[in-house]
Amino acid sequence: MSPIKNKVGSVFVPVRDIEKSRTWYCRVLGLNEADCEIISGHLCPLPMEGTSVILDTMPKWGGEQPGGAPNIETPSFMLMTEDLQGSLNYMKELGVELVTEIEHDHWFVVKDPDGNKLMICRE
Repeated sequence: MSPIKNKVGSVFVPVRDIEKSRTWYCRVLGLNEADCEIISGHLCPLPMEGTSVILDTMPKWGGEQPGGAPNIETPSFMLMTEDLQGSLNYMKELGVELVTEIEHDHWFVVKDPDGNKLMICRE
């Protein structure tokens, strides 16, 4: 029997500018920036329902290199919505870079300011 739990605690998102990324994610998720404290100058846990998301400049994993830590080229998690079209429209209003339009009436993909691909999916 494995001592490792069948449970994801957090998902790390590599970012280059922790303050800029915090602002972007807070706008997208409707969070108050004051509730998203930057810890040790490079970590920013976002208050989420379920699995948490932590923005991280990843100094130990390439964040101190000129280009920063590698971005997420393939969506590694989904952000859920009950209003897929409204979510797409909101992302467009924010000027977020779209990777796809709505696909299969179920999801679409955007890029954050660091080029990480995020999927928005109908719940």
